[in-house]
Amino acid sequence: MLTRDDQTVEDCLSVLADIEDVPLKHIGFKDVGVTPEVLRELHKRIKARGATSHLEVVSTSREAALQSAKMAVDLGVDHLLGGTFVTETLEILSGSNVQYLPFPGHPTGHPTKLGGTAEEVAAHCIAFEQAGAGGVDLLAFRATDADPLDLVKAARKATQGTLVVAGSISSISQIEALAAAGVDAFTIGQAAFTGTIFPRFGSLRSQLQEVLQAARDTAKSSALN
Repeated sequence: MLTRDDQTVEDCLSVLADIEDVPLKHIGFKDVGVTPEVLRELHKRIKARGATSHLEVVSTSREAALQSAKMAVDLGVDHLLGGTFVTETLEILSGSNVQYLPFPGHPTGHPTKLGGTAEEVAAHCIAFEQAGAGGVDLLAFRATDADPLDLVKAARKATQGTLVVAGSISSISQIEALAAAGVDAFTIGQAAFTGTIFPRFGSLRSQLQEVLQAARDTAKSSALN
């Protein structure tokens, strides 16, 4: 994710150019931080390099969240992540190729925190899938009312769709735990920009390459077990 503090970084276009040689297959951005014109150019460049694109909604008002859904259709992103106005968002996305993965639980504020129990998250996952969502975008490590991994396990059990865990992932141990719990994908944004996971590597390019290697190693280990 080309984001810090739950916003797309203002120099996202130059950052994307700087990491051109990193073999990223998935690149995302938030619906806030830069203008729609910049997001349009950013998405164009993401697709030009052959990557899957992800737009994550962090706007909390109904009007702004639904406007972001319209933006997702306009841009032609592959995945729209987040948001809580599920029925209305799916109506906007109807007829497009955008797959929707909303937030289960009770996200609030910006940067976003996640309220809700494992039981509530599971119930939301089931309801969202029945409504037509392709999975969920779970802010597990932003949880305020439950253990993060309890939420992950509940979501994995409840949904047959794609399970993405987003927000505040900043260690290899977290990545390993997510792989063991059966998560399909996770997002890294601020931790890569700040060098949190690999503090002895100086460049964003190095941070991302190391995260990719850690993800590959973890996936192999989980498959063997």
